[in-house]
Amino acid sequence: MSDAAIRAGLASLLQIDVLAAPAHRVTGGCINRCFRFETSKGAVFVKVAAVEALDVFEAEAAGLEALHTANAIRVPQVLGVGSAEGHALLALEWLKLGHATPRSDPQLGAQLAIQHRLTKPLYGFKRNNFIGATPQANLWSRDWVSFWRERRLEPQLNLMSVTKVDEGFIEQVTLLLALMDGFFTSYVPVASLLHGDLWSGNYASDELGAPVVFDAAVYYGDRECDLAMTRLFGAFGNEFYAAYNDAWALDAGWQQRVELYNLYHVLNHHNLFGGAYLAQAEAMVGRLLAELGH
Repeated sequence: MSDAAIRAGLASLLQIDVLAAPAHRVTGGCINRCFRFETSKGAVFVKVAAVEALDVFEAEAAGLEALHTANAIRVPQVLGVGSAEGHALLALEWLKLGHATPRSDPQLGAQLAIQHRLTKPLYGFKRNNFIGATPQANLWSRDWVSFWRERRLEPQLNLMSVTKVDEGFIEQVTLLLALMDGFFTSYVPVASLLHGDLWSGNYASDELGAPVVFDAAVYYGDRECDLAMTRLFGAFGNEFYAAYNDAWALDAGWQQRVELYNLYHVLNHHNLFGGAYLAQAEAMVGRLLAELGH
């Protein structure tokens, strides 16, 4: 799709004038093409993909809008989502982002606790969405353990079966699914509004140094899921965790569940990318089963 075609589609979608200045390609994403376009109302960030990705963009927009309602961590404002000339477009507020800073870490921790205070009586979300490129089912559930088993781990296990992973590992994960209630004998989490994919690559700071999060996979679930993922690909700063706990302390047994929650993301990374993620998942499953006495 040419710059001119994107410009025309964007102008139609947003009902504003898009200037004829050349688009600026934005790097950093690995799934979509991303650009900065100049408009009569300022710069706009635009994601472009094949029209088949329209559902992905609509899901992302719904998640960002939900996070915006929490009035906690800053997220890019959704300007529009639609299609043009066989391509899907997602237009977002342009934010000048920089690396997260030591000053932004404690602010993020405190704001994340505020976000997690936004709760529902059920676990799930108003629509299905995606974790990376993988579909993520969010059908509402009254039981958290069933939700985590049936909407998170089982779909990843089914994808692994298709790729002909060693049957012994499939059996180990199946056993873990049958026994995982043991991590929740005295803990029933509230259904908090989650970012869903909160790792360092989806966190930056704005021009004032305030935290900004993006590329979310939103649903309502155990707030420990977000905290667990912050530790998966390099933990956030100590001040982040201190500020979160000052605002809303975690349950005393949270450490037992970190790997159970991060297993979902490691299995997903294996299903998307292969490589060493399978060995990492095997080690995690072994430790989790050992915790349960198996």
